[in-house]
Amino acid sequence: MKPVLIRATDAETLPASGVTLFADVPDTGGHLTSHRSIFKPGKEGAPPHQHKEASELFFVLTGSLRVLTGDDIILLNQGDFLVVPPNTPHAFEAAGDSDTEVLFVLTHAKPRFDYYRLLESVYRGETPPAELAKTSDLYDNHYVESPTWQTR
Repeated sequence: MKPVLIRATDAETLPASGVTLFADVPDTGGHLTSHRSIFKPGKEGAPPHQHKEASELFFVLTGSLRVLTGDDIILLNQGDFLVVPPNTPHAFEAAGDSDTEVLFVLTHAKPRFDYYRLLESVYRGETPPAELAKTSDLYDNHYVESPTWQTR
């Protein structure tokens, strides 16, 4: 395998969801998938879900991110780093009054770029949200209930 270089000008950006796609599992020899998301203040990034196979790394580039991990809610600020292991319910949303920019890396992941493209279609109103639930096994993104997140 060769080093993977994605220039900012070459990365695919999904404007409705604020996601920039960097490298997916096929690009990295099966090792990881990575993207950056920019969230407006108060915008939910993802409802409660878990990955059966992947660990998910969060690195906050700017702003603050409220994150559910299991039954706890923590606040990540600029420069904070978090790894959520497989089978751990998690959710996240922007916190504070400025944009929040986060780098995500999933390891032992399934290819996910088509999931983000589907999500973009949902944000644009072109695809019903129920379509996401049909892809749980395909993208290892399993939605769960979280009373802790619902009462935040």
